[in-house]
Amino acid sequence: MSENEDQSPFGRGFVAACIVIGAILACGGLLIITGLSSDASSAPTPASLPAPAGIDLAAEPAGPAGTAGPATPAGTGGPATPAGTAGSATPGSEDLAGDSGRDGASRCGLAAGDQAIPASAPAVDGWEVTRRVVVPRSAAYGPAKVDADGFRRCFAHSPTGAVFAAYNAIGAIADQRKAVATAGKLMLPGRDTDALIRELRSEPVSDSSDSAQPVAYRVLDASRDRATVMLAMPVETAFVSATLTLAWYDGDWRVVPPPAGEAVGAPFAQRRDLDGFVAWSGI
Repeated sequence: MSENEDQSPFGRGFVAACIVIGAILACGGLLIITGLSSDASSAPTPASLPAPAGIDLAAEPAGPAGTAGPATPAGTGGPATPAGTAGSATPGSEDLAGDSGRDGASRCGLAAGDQAIPASAPAVDGWEVTRRVVVPRSAAYGPAKVDADGFRRCFAHSPTGAVFAAYNAIGAIADQRKAVATAGKLMLPGRDTDALIRELRSEPVSDSSDSAQPVAYRVLDASRDRATVMLAMPVETAFVSATLTLAWYDGDWRVVPPPAGEAVGAPFAQRRDLDGFVAWSGI
């Protein structure tokens, strides 16, 4: 383990730091896995992130459902689709990890494009606010669709498309009020996702809508139908990383849920800097 990286147990400290991706929905304390126990350790409060130019993090301008919105220059804010009616949870109880959805084509017609791992920051058409998280948008890589409830989907079948999907996944989980619908749309169908949705339904709905903001990524591994992406998020003067594995299923990238009792985003690590990461953000 390098000196830039300090392994940290999953505990209440991560809740305070707003970095438990999926296990705690954006600092609100809503568990979306089963069998989770937290310790009582303390941790720093989340970093206060400056709002990017032209973006009001307190409001999301209206946009038409089913579209990704108009293009905006890279590095600037753009309109985000407003919250709407939540969709239904994804059915299915079989373990479908690695299922490419029977065909490798994007369900929205996006070209797969370059299959190389993106070693430098990908070009974007704009950065937009979704559920208080600033996320990338590209006509080439996605999202090609935005649902009426603000869920962003349809990404390119490539490692770069998976990175776009991972950033947008962080935005997707930031609103606890839409947790059940989000889990159904975001997670790979299977037994673990079914268990996760049951746990969510048993929890009281919270009005909290805090967020964690990715500022850099590292692709740990990528194949045709699977990618593992580590995301770094600022906490005070340091960073915390979380890891998402995505699988190509039914023409789009889905987040692979952990087994019951484990946290989405694990393993987590505290980092002093972004050494080894590709810095990429719209803030």
